[in-house]
This record gives sequence, structure tokens and C-alpha cells, in this order.
Amino acid sequence: MRTQQQGFTLIEIAIVLVIIGLLLGGVLKGQELITSARVRNLISQQEGVKAAYFGFLDRYRALPGDYGAASTNISCTPACTNGNNNGTIRSITDGDTIDESIAAWEHLSKSGFINGSYSYAALPETTASAPSNPYARFLRLSYDGIYGTGVSGTPNTLRHNIKTGNQIPSDLLAEIDRKTDDGIPTSGSFQFSVYDGGGAAGAVAPVGAGGCYAVGPPAIWTATPPVPNCGASGLL
Repeated sequence: MRTQQQGFTLIEIAIVLVIIGLLLGGVLKGQELITSARVRNLISQQEGVKAAYFGFLDRYRALPGDYGAASTNISCTPACTNGNNNGTIRSITDGDTIDESIAAWEHLSKSGFINGSYSYAALPETTASAPSNPYARFLRLSYDGIYGTGVSGTPNTLRHNIKTGNQIPSDLLAEIDRKTDDGIPTSGSFQFSVYDGGGAAGAVAPVGAGGCYAVGPPAIWTATPPVPNCGASGLL
């Protein structure tokens, strides 16, 4: 009696390898498309808030959140919360009477400069008082130096900036920085920030040097493997 040997032919093995290659290629392409969409979303958020900030300033001759006549000139029910009109968007912890970084979203949304409808409430942020990034962490518009190498207590030059919120992978921030600025996390108009994303939960401050970016010169965003909890600020 003959013993028949069964197995795959070279053609069958080649077909299987081709199919596996096509599947892997599709998965990788899908991941690339998802990443690109998130990058575009984050860039759109930054550009949208920046345009709203300058549009509000042009219309009312005051900053959103800091506007002292918001209750009179912006339609809100109940009346919008007034800022102190001192030319900076700050919070109660900075010595202001209200958290103007929260009032800013009320002023911008109620006057039609951003989508959504946000109402003032003292910190911490909630989904009813502030917008969030694609990772469910809160944006913040404020006057401080918490960007680049600056941290709370030892800030950089104080200026208004739009914080992206945290929990954003460092490779996405690197791509945003390359597309919109100089690609360096500690210089230019788009820089790393230790802002912890606000809110009552999930407020874990990103790690800068040695975490989200490597010390240079020049400093570079961590790309491989990406650090999951990072954030940045767009300077105004």
C-alpha cells in the first residue's frame, strides 16, 4: 500500500501570504487614516478657538471670559457671567473674582463664535462648562506660562494660550507641531504643556522632558513608542 503525503503546495502558500499581506496592509492603512483624522481634528480645534478668540476681541473690544459687559451685550439665559475687564483671562486662584477660563467658553458659545452651548460654573470643568478634545479631556483658554519647559510655580513668559487637554499621544502632537509650527515641543507657537486636562477626574499631568519629549538640543517629541498622556498649548 502507498502512503500519500498531504500538504500545501507552493502556490497555495504564496496565495495565503498574499492574503495576509493585503490584510496587514489594510489594517495599517486604516490606523494611518484614523491617526490623520485625529490630527486634523486637533488642528481644527486649535484653529477654531483661535479664530473665535480674535473674532470676539474684534467685536466686543474685550477678551472672552474677561469681558465686563457680557451680561448686557451677550444673550444668555440666565445672564452671562461678567469678567473683571483687566485684559487677562485668569482664574480665582490667580486673584480674579471668577474663573474666567470657564467664562470664556460661555462668552464664545453664547455669542456664536464656537459650536455648542456652555454655561459658567466655577472650576473644575464639566461637559456643560467647557469643550473637550477627542480623548475626553478639557481644553483651556487662559493667561499663564504653563507651556514649553514652564511648569506651575516656574512658568515661562505669561501669555494667552489654548491648551489642547491631556491624554493625547505624543506622536500625534509631533505631527501637529510639524504641520503647524517648527516641530519642536519647547519653542514656536505650539509647545508641550503640563496642563492636566482639568475636570474632576482623569487630571494626570503629562511628563515633559524624558516623557512626552526628549531633551535636545533641539528637544524632540517622543515618537517611538509614543507616550499616551501628553498635551500642548497653542500660543496666542
